[in-house]
Amino acid sequence: MTTTPPRPKQLDSPLLPKIFKYATKVQVAVYRRTGGRIGGKWRVGAGFRKPVPTLLLEHRGRKSGAVYTTPLLYISDGADIVIVASQGGLPKHPQWYHNLVAGPDVHIQIGRERRPVHAVTADSRERARLWPALVAAYADFDTYQAWTEREIPVVVLRPRR
Repeated sequence: MTTTPPRPKQLDSPLLPKIFKYATKVQVAVYRRTGGRIGGKWRVGAGFRKPVPTLLLEHRGRKSGAVYTTPLLYISDGADIVIVASQGGLPKHPQWYHNLVAGPDVHIQIGRERRPVHAVTADSRERARLWPALVAAYADFDTYQAWTEREIPVVVLRPRR
């Protein structure tokens, strides 16, 4: 039996959100400028040895109305794209997830291609089917789930015209 180590205290540092905010801005800018050639693969944690594809999610703030862009890991499931609202195992869902629930018609960019999608939170059955594929792509998702009491949402991005 394997046990998941407790969430490292360093991850609760008040500096991390600021660092992530600026790192995200840089990654988005570089991804867009290079069409995903740089920034299109996640090479951190479990992604170090097995890089995971990254997309850009464009969503509107449910309160502010501002447009935000968030880089996220993804897998493909037929014509659908699947993302995970893990937020590194933090106790709360990420803001982008709340924005998708409030406004599910969004855009994603994969490489140079920008496309419209409709976001749907996977129900328990679909989540159970997709979770093993997500963990196979990025093993740290299982660790994040072990670090939090919330069920981490799996979001399916379906093509729209």
